[in-house]
Amino acid sequence: MDVDIWAWVGDTQRELHEAGNTGLAMALGDVPAQALEGRFTQLDVVAPAIAQHAETLEKPWLEFFARYWHLLGRVGDRAMGAVALGDAAALVDFSRRADVRDCPAALGAVELLAMAQGNTDGPGYAETRLAALGAALDGIGPDSLAFPGLATQYVTALIDAGQAAEAVAYAEAAAERLRGAGREASWELGAATVRSLLAAGRPDDALAALDASTGFKPDDPVAKGRREALLRSRVLATLGRLQEAVDALPDLDVVGDHAREWVEWAHTVRMLASGGSIANTWQLGRILRQWIGYFETMGGHRARFELALTAGHLAVARQGLWQARLLADYAEAAIADLRATEGLAERVAELRAAAGAAKEVPPPGPRDELVAYFDAADGRTADPERWVGWLWPLSGTDIEATRRHTTTLGFLGYAPVGADIYWKTIVEDGDPAAAADEDITYLTGLLIEARQDERVKALAARLPETRSHLTLARLHRAREQWTETAAEAEQAVAHGGGLEARRLWSGAVQQLGDNAKAAEILKPLLESGEGEEEDTWRLIVLSTAVEDWATVRAAAGKLGMPIEPGEGPIEEEWHLVRVILPAPDGSQREVLAVRTGPATARLAIPQPRGMEYNAGDVVVIDPRPLEPIPEDEKERESFVIPFAGVTMLRPGGYTSWFFDGAMPSEDEWAEFNEVLAERGWPMWVYSDENYHVTHPATGQPIRGVFGWIAIPPTVRPVELDAVLDDVTEQWSHPLAWLDLAREVGIEAERHERISKEYGL
Repeated sequence: MDVDIWAWVGDTQRELHEAGNTGLAMALGDVPAQALEGRFTQLDVVAPAIAQHAETLEKPWLEFFARYWHLLGRVGDRAMGAVALGDAAALVDFSRRADVRDCPAALGAVELLAMAQGNTDGPGYAETRLAALGAALDGIGPDSLAFPGLATQYVTALIDAGQAAEAVAYAEAAAERLRGAGREASWELGAATVRSLLAAGRPDDALAALDASTGFKPDDPVAKGRREALLRSRVLATLGRLQEAVDALPDLDVVGDHAREWVEWAHTVRMLASGGSIANTWQLGRILRQWIGYFETMGGHRARFELALTAGHLAVARQGLWQARLLADYAEAAIADLRATEGLAERVAELRAAAGAAKEVPPPGPRDELVAYFDAADGRTADPERWVGWLWPLSGTDIEATRRHTTTLGFLGYAPVGADIYWKTIVEDGDPAAAADEDITYLTGLLIEARQDERVKALAARLPETRSHLTLARLHRAREQWTETAAEAEQAVAHGGGLEARRLWSGAVQQLGDNAKAAEILKPLLESGEGEEEDTWRLIVLSTAVEDWATVRAAAGKLGMPIEPGEGPIEEEWHLVRVILPAPDGSQREVLAVRTGPATARLAIPQPRGMEYNAGDVVVIDPRPLEPIPEDEKERESFVIPFAGVTMLRPGGYTSWFFDGAMPSEDEWAEFNEVLAERGWPMWVYSDENYHVTHPATGQPIRGVFGWIAIPPTVRPVELDAVLDDVTEQWSHPLAWLDLAREVGIEAERHERISKEYGL
């Protein structure tokens, strides 16, 4: 992104704020951080909303900005492939519109399309990427801030095209051109140079290039640390310096959320495991299988092929031969989705040959005793991968072995395989109507996990009515089809479906927005004692949301909670809590509150304008703590429990007003707090010690303070203005409350002058 774009972003934020679009202005500045910091849940909500709003406002640059960062979050860290190709191509077309092409960031669309194509099938799209990137690079010079990113992708495409020497030459020439323009290569361009040297068989030079580029400024500063460590580990492993490579390798919990690093990490781990420098375990195999599944979903065809082969060879090395054979099948299936396939079939054949030549690990006992051995095994130390192999000869013939074998397959990531075996045993070779409940439950779970929905429906059709409705309710719940879930679960309850059916029914009805009915569905559990503690808590939350206080009191009594007697709302003063609530930018805000009952809290902190809640509001909370309560007594004394906010129960009607200015003396500030507290007007400082304003006389920075004051609906804004004016009158530096002054029409010009003089 060109530096000019950031000045434009600042101007656009101010424009949106002045137009009353405070939430949009706040969200706009946070979108790049969401993309780079991996806050994708926010990004996937906020960026499309900004783009849609920008289209309505007829601001094409703003729309491009939002779409660019959203797509970068998808094809960058998340490494989406085929699923993002259409959006990437559409963004390129959008960037060429007459009202967009002059945007300083427009060329970024070409880079993102190349990334999406590379994620899908790097070698298969290599020539296409080189043509598009080359055309874009021909139109700019090294003075353009788009140059390093486009050059990095060009080098990557050359590597994928098998032109390693050309990639080295191009990378070095690009860096030299940047130096000639008085600029330094980005770290990403330096990393591409390292990879091109590795591809050219020059690992010593690659290590030197990596050392030389370590101080380069990254385009993605959040990712640089782990990506550089991983690349260093790969280079060192290639050089045979295995212990140094192990020391450099980022842990799984570091790379586990970053799909872009998975293939390189797996390749590096294979090198280290083959030398005995790192453990090759079933847990590793399970993780790699999950990653393969991710790329199956995201259209990362080349990545899934490479991971399947890598995982397969690792499985052979630890004698997980059944898994190696399945992974060879997965790799072979991926070839059909690739554009460049030369030599791939031979690599699959090599894996199969390795699996065929390896020896199976003998079982721990006689075949007819394996189920007993399985049950006696220590769940913490047993190797489920071994047990899948040992139980396989029995699976499909012995029901006890089949249960253990197929569910273990599902646990290891091979639910479709387990589902096929279980299906044949229960449905094809048997009568599902006569099967045990646990077999139907296990089989349904495997089928749902394997996304074999038609089989679930076929199974349900052959079951007695109660189990049929319950099976379909499970399927619809997994697919978040709430109307269908409610209908099937209701039928299951009507036919004696029991606790699970009632939970499914209540949960679906709650998702459909009917808390009262969801509570009524659970009430029989309270009366009969059939339910568990979690059901009682759910009933408390649902009944609180609809203010059925009699049920709340009855359920709280069942849990032994000391509630004051009465018939109306429960409005006690319990203890401070942290309530986690949504913010307009898609993030979450943590708001200090006072818990007033089993599932209620009154917010204590004023919120900025644009929020859907404020101080004084009473909200329903989920009483399950979001963090464990510390075991240490001293830590527990200062710990404030966080709870998820569920819904608004009773708005307090408070209105927030912003103040800003220089920090007063301690005595002045104490008086300020005291005056507001006496009136019961909540105030909260949002600035920290790093916030400074400008001294109007000297031009030097001085400590500043800003925050919000909330007043109840019984107080007029003019009363707050008068109190603030009185309490700050003798301050050496004035405080500004510009929005409030404009609202009441008193001395707005003075507050505008203060804001300007102090640089607020």
